[in-house]
Amino acid sequence: MFQFYSLIPSLTARENVALVTEIAERPMLPEEALTLVGLETRMDHFPAQLSGGEQQRVAIARAIAKRPEVLLCDEPTGALDSKTGIRVIDALLAVNRQLGTTTLVITHNANIQGVADRVLFFADGLISSTQRNETRKAAGELVW
Repeated sequence: MFQFYSLIPSLTARENVALVTEIAERPMLPEEALTLVGLETRMDHFPAQLSGGEQQRVAIARAIAKRPEVLLCDEPTGALDSKTGIRVIDALLAVNRQLGTTTLVITHNANIQGVADRVLFFADGLISSTQRNETRKAAGELVW
């Protein structure tokens, strides 16, 4: 999943997600992917009609519509306010929970680590430390 949403402006949310389903082996329906990230009522809106958080969730839906085993997310909340960022993290957690997708989130926001099973810290291009969370927080418990 890209740091920037990379949505095609002339296509609706549903059509942006449908693009990847044409090349996937066993894709989910675009409607299913958009519902999973909480956009069931915004499927027929164009990117310009969606908020930044909604656009990010369309990008997540596009990524998960292929039913990937691994989802790499580069700063998925970087340009979002805390409320919208929490919605995006909640969508990623739902994907992890419902599809069993291994999700890696690269972020500078240390507060997000509370939702993870395992956290890796990097310094100078190397893993500097790791930690496991015995009890994970829900996205709504995060403080920005």
